[in-house]
Amino acid sequence: MNTTKESQDKNWIEEKFEDILSIRYRLKKRLFEGTSDFQKIEVVETAGHGKMLFNDGLAMVSERDEFVYHDMITHVPMFVHPNPKRVLVVGGGDGGTVREVIRHPSVEFCHLVEIDPLVVEGCRKHIPQTSKALDDSRVKVSIEDGVKFMAETKDRFDVIIIDSTDPIGPATPLFGEEFYQNVSSVLNDDGIVVSQCESVFYFLEAQVSLLKVLNSVFPKVHVYNYTNMTYPGGLWSFSFASKGLCPLKDFRKEKVETSGLDFDWYNEEIHKASFCLPTFQKKKLSGLLSEFGSY
Repeated sequence: MNTTKESQDKNWIEEKFEDILSIRYRLKKRLFEGTSDFQKIEVVETAGHGKMLFNDGLAMVSERDEFVYHDMITHVPMFVHPNPKRVLVVGGGDGGTVREVIRHPSVEFCHLVEIDPLVVEGCRKHIPQTSKALDDSRVKVSIEDGVKFMAETKDRFDVIIIDSTDPIGPATPLFGEEFYQNVSSVLNDDGIVVSQCESVFYFLEAQVSLLKVLNSVFPKVHVYNYTNMTYPGGLWSFSFASKGLCPLKDFRKEKVETSGLDFDWYNEEIHKASFCLPTFQKKKLSGLLSEFGSY
């Protein structure tokens, strides 16, 4: 029997990226849908990538490869900081970053600040792979604006992870100088902040903008890369900024070896290699990155 184009389309969920790229996933089941004050949230089950979270039609999480993103945004700063006890996660309502943070035995408290309650609700109900740690006794979940929280909190943290979406909609202020001035005030003296830093291929100008902001606030600024199956272009970046700690000079692989933690993506070689940038990216970010010094 012939299948019409309309019925064929109902079997797929599609992300359209900047009118230049389309990525489609074979749809098995729609699990959750709602529109918050900020965006449309969908959780679906796909044939090849497991359960997936979409915000305003953009893929945020897939069960098949989420471990790459969450390993790299979390364990790079956690294994550079000498003793991370208090960690703040802004965004990341799917819970994957929190899950990885609290695997570190030094962590006494992890505060998740997520602006959109539907992200947390949808993932709690349907993606326990990422959200299972949100009920841990060391974790506090607050549904509030991360920008407002950062400006008003009296708490202090060793590591801050900005697990944001792209600089559009509710995430836009998370890329601004005022926000990072407040981040610096909230960080302890040996603190580290890591942020989602966009696509190497599609958002190099956004990387430049964010690094200029970070350089105006922090003495140490670096970028590191990771690859994934889900996000357009495959190669994406995180920024690493600190008040003094270097992601290579202050990284000691024995911390990874003695941690007893098992990873699906992260290891000491990946940690070091992720800071080796392709030439076109290095040229574009010239003058915006700190020197590593001897290592």
